[in-house]
Amino acid sequence: MGKRFSNPIAFTPLPVTIITALVYTALFVALLVIHLVVPSAPNTPTPIAGINLTEAWQDLQYISGAFHPYNSRRNDETRDWLLRRLERILAENTKRLMFDRSRYLHDPQFRASIERQNPAVVFSDLISNTTFCSQGKELNNTSAREPGLSVYFEGTNIIVYIRGSEDGDQDWWNGGQEIPEKGGVLVNAHYDSVSTGYGASDDGVGVVSILQMIKYFTGEGHKPKRGIVALLNNGEEDYLNGAQAFRNHPVSKFPRTFLNLEGAGAGGRAVMFRSTDTEVTRAYQKSKYPFASVLSGDAFKRGIIKSETDYRVFTQRLGLRGLDLAFFEPRARYHTDQDDAKHTNIDSVWHMLSAAIPTLKALSSADQQSFRNKGSDAVWFDLFGRFLAVFKLRTLYALSIALLVVAPVILVVIGFVLYKIDKLYLLSRKKQVEHDDGDESVLLHGWKGFFQYPMLVVLASAAVIGLAFLVVKLNPYIVYSSPYAIWSMMLSAWVFVAWFVSCAADFIRPSALTRLYSLSWLFFVSWVILVGVTVVEKRQNIAGGYFLVLYCAAVFLATLVALLELFGLPRKSDYAEEVSPTNRGPNPSHRSQSISSGQRLAQSSDEQQRSENNEEQAPREEEEATETTSLLRNDRQTTFAHYHHQDPERSEEGPLDESKERKVYLGEQAWSWSLPTWLWLLEFLLLSVIPIILTGEIALFLTSSIYQTLADGSSVMLPYFAVALFTILLLIPVSPFIHRYTYHIPIFLLLVFAGTLIYNLLAFPFSANNRLKVYFDQHVDLETGINTVSLTGVKSGSYLRDIASSLPSAVGQDLICVDSTLRAGLMQCSWHGLPPRVVPSPPPQLGIPPEFGYKEWLSFSVSRTNSTRNEARITLHGKNTRACKIEFDTAISDVDIEGAMPEERLEKVPTEGSKEVRLWSRTWEKPWHVKVRWGSGVQALPLGMVKQQKRSPGLNGRVVCLWSDANGSGVIPALDEAWKFLPEWVAVSKLKDGLVEGSKRFLI
Repeated sequence: MGKRFSNPIAFTPLPVTIITALVYTALFVALLVIHLVVPSAPNTPTPIAGINLTEAWQDLQYISGAFHPYNSRRNDETRDWLLRRLERILAENTKRLMFDRSRYLHDPQFRASIERQNPAVVFSDLISNTTFCSQGKELNNTSAREPGLSVYFEGTNIIVYIRGSEDGDQDWWNGGQEIPEKGGVLVNAHYDSVSTGYGASDDGVGVVSILQMIKYFTGEGHKPKRGIVALLNNGEEDYLNGAQAFRNHPVSKFPRTFLNLEGAGAGGRAVMFRSTDTEVTRAYQKSKYPFASVLSGDAFKRGIIKSETDYRVFTQRLGLRGLDLAFFEPRARYHTDQDDAKHTNIDSVWHMLSAAIPTLKALSSADQQSFRNKGSDAVWFDLFGRFLAVFKLRTLYALSIALLVVAPVILVVIGFVLYKIDKLYLLSRKKQVEHDDGDESVLLHGWKGFFQYPMLVVLASAAVIGLAFLVVKLNPYIVYSSPYAIWSMMLSAWVFVAWFVSCAADFIRPSALTRLYSLSWLFFVSWVILVGVTVVEKRQNIAGGYFLVLYCAAVFLATLVALLELFGLPRKSDYAEEVSPTNRGPNPSHRSQSISSGQRLAQSSDEQQRSENNEEQAPREEEEATETTSLLRNDRQTTFAHYHHQDPERSEEGPLDESKERKVYLGEQAWSWSLPTWLWLLEFLLLSVIPIILTGEIALFLTSSIYQTLADGSSVMLPYFAVALFTILLLIPVSPFIHRYTYHIPIFLLLVFAGTLIYNLLAFPFSANNRLKVYFDQHVDLETGINTVSLTGVKSGSYLRDIASSLPSAVGQDLICVDSTLRAGLMQCSWHGLPPRVVPSPPPQLGIPPEFGYKEWLSFSVSRTNSTRNEARITLHGKNTRACKIEFDTAISDVDIEGAMPEERLEKVPTEGSKEVRLWSRTWEKPWHVKVRWGSGVQALPLGMVKQQKRSPGLNGRVVCLWSDANGSGVIPALDEAWKFLPEWVAVSKLKDGLVEGSKRFLI
């Protein structure tokens, strides 16, 4: 008995339970720690010579000290501060400084004064502007689209050119000289914030990182090989406007590659979530703490993620190749007042900076000539936040094809060899034995265990999917604040159900082939999935299935090892001869002590011990039977656990050698005595380690990305379904071995499941650290004085109504709640709100209502330019703002804004026309002069080209001005009221570009 249990890695309950639990615990803990804990910043403020983390943190304090959207006074102050900060940085590096105040096109004397050897040139760009358009939404999944919009924007970007050692000493940006042929690298961040967020992570950390990179690359000994353009753009939050304006600056022609620094969360780790190709992605391998997954890039590529960054402008408008590096969680703080320095930390600054510097250095040192053409599609992912795997998509495709073809061929060949040498027990019911007295059949029971695995997986998976529907039905937003409670519930439920089903099946029909059948089923399913993955790799260039390819490879290797185990079995003919009744010894009663195939269904370890002790104590030679001898003699009494149904078709089996008998596990086939007892561990490690690491990293990354997007209007079911799916993928590796589990861990997990289920169904889904985001908007009709305040939020439940009705100004009013037209999946509740004071007006103590001054906030005039054409001029002027727009009831076909630069490569109006023209000025209270043309059948032709045009009906619409500055108390009382009286579990964000919009109607 001691020898039977002396092997610590035998395929018996205790070793299987302990080893698999330890492996899962170690991997899960490691994955969670790496995912949740940001690498600590070094204790020294100068971890890299030439940078200073303390300075970076102090810079972030200033940048995030107030709201600074483009349409705010604080934005101008931030820009001036950045220019002064750049001057100090470059002065500290004892470099001569030259500021180009955007006179490069107009001041020859200024050009002549440029010092050719100056390593850094700062362009304070107050000239570049841009006019561009955006297409409307698709109509009912057809090629037809709604009318789009047109945008005019005046940039206030700050550009720093750091001369590379191979750039030469020419001032090529002034014109008349060729741009350095080898090109350079662009690094970008935007210094504006949204009107409701302080912009610490979005994008203050990116800005201070660029400041430190400028300090580093202009410092002694760090001159880049090829030039670097550092762009601090303004206006990203409103429509990627700053990057669009950069296109019209001469420096924009220089870069070939780029690194974009962004923020879509508030703190945490910066993820490299998008890349154009393999070659530029390899530069990110230099990062000390890489954090990346190609899955996010595929989500952008397929349009699953709707939001955008400046990456789109650099790739689509400038044709550059590069990377997107951004913070991505927690989403609940994104664009709210918790995106501040308090809710981020210096560790996050260090994580982005430590990735950006080596990446930028690698891009600068690379052969930029190779970046002229399109790169190859890439696969990339990190391993434990320390290593980055990068390879071409076609390599993954080749591996997929190889697995599809080679893996099943190898298994079939091995199966054929086993068949030829008579050791293929799979699906073998019986074996014929030929004797002189005639043929007889010995049952092998090779079918036992064949259907157990599908039943196990289906029932366990159905349980977690059912839980997803249950939680969505009763408490749909609990994942918003408690994603790990959902994970715990589903993981524990799957393990318990799988264990219970496998134990029940193993009790009824125990089989030594259960593990091999499980792996065979698993290989078949993974092979089918691999077919689909391979198809999308080829047809849609989707690389996110890389983990499934490697998952299938792991399943194949584990299945291969399990199949090779069968070579250790006796030949079926030899076994049948050995146990054939004709080979019985002279003492037939000894047969009762042998284990015939399928004789015992289950036995506890205590029963085994007592049984074996009794056998050891029994006399080796039995007494001769007499008339008084018991019919049972020394045999144990028959119980249900020992019940054996005799097959009338089979010949009764003879005895097995006692040493062989002891090697047969409870109730399993007698021929299994020769199976290796330790190879299961190799199979488990092959099946678990790599798949769990890759799948676990993706599971954590994906759920962290989506669990708080419910407030944005995304599907409520999506995060729960994602958790359920990855629960199955994470626990599949243990499923072929779970029938050997002891009851201790499953029962413990049953208790965990019960506790988390109760919590997930009853707990309040939001908290002060995980606030439900609602979107604020205020509209004022400047002619009637009617102002409407609205909050937009989730549909399910009464959360939004309760939130809105808790505000004093809404008490006693009938809320008007309808589906939001701006954010799909959300609801908008509106009421008559507190009047805004965004334009200076008489002090409140004078008792003059602000409504009396509404009409003065915006003035405009509209007139036809020609009585024979559908062409009109609109002039408008807003007070205390530099952002206005014109909305049309029917689409216009062309637009011309006074002062706009000519655009050779961009259309001003989409083919379907524009229903809105957005206007952004770098100066305050600028008068706008806009000329528009409209009419059926006219598609974006230049103004004045059509001389004979049938005059169509007039053009109706609204002129609107925006106010976005919420820094002063009492400027937007309705917003102040929301911040003061809303529950602590609610966060306020902006719905539109303007917090307050004032409008007047017009008719042409």
